[in-house]
Formats: sequence, C-alpha cells, structure tokens
Amino acid sequence: MADQFVKVAEIDAIPPGKMLCVALPTGRMLLANVDGRIVAADDMCTHEDASLTTGSLKSHYVKCPLHGSRFDLFTGEAMDEPAEQALRIYDVKIDGVDILVKID
Repeated sequence: MADQFVKVAEIDAIPPGKMLCVALPTGRMLLANVDGRIVAADDMCTHEDASLTTGSLKSHYVKCPLHGSRFDLFTGEAMDEPAEQALRIYDVKIDGVDILVKID
C-alpha cells in the first residue's frame, strides 16, 4: 500500500502550546501545536521508554520527562544527551478541522 494520510485527531483537541498522544496501529504518536502549526512525531523517547507527551513543550522543543533530553519537533534532532538518535517526524496536513498524518 502506498503512503497515505490518515485522520488522527481534530484541530480543537490541541490548543497552542499543548501536546496530544494518539494511538495508531503503528504505535503512539505525539501531536503538538506549535504557535498554530501542528507537528507530529513518535511519542517514545529514543533514549529510553518514556512517553514524550508527558514531558514539556517549549517553543518547538519537547523535553523527555525521564532524563531531560530535548528534541526539535521540526527536524526530530536530539538536542541534549543522553538521547542521541533523532525522533521520527511525520508529514501533517490539515483538512478543515481534521489533522491528517502521512503513515507508511
């Protein structure tokens, strides 16, 4: 099956500066509203099993609640140790009130 966009949430579920975790068949995904821009990434920290949605969001960086690693939600880059591996970032489209994410 070719890559496809699937609805994962509605825009009203994520106010600016907030995050939401959604469960998909492929795993958990973090959605964040960064100044009106919706971004999507894997929810699991790449260093250790911790849900990033339970961490903190500052600008376009999410901070892991376990060891404090920060990730750039625009690029996925790990900004601080102990995490070294980048997060997977997903393409997002908005269709009316629907948040669509490209799943492969």
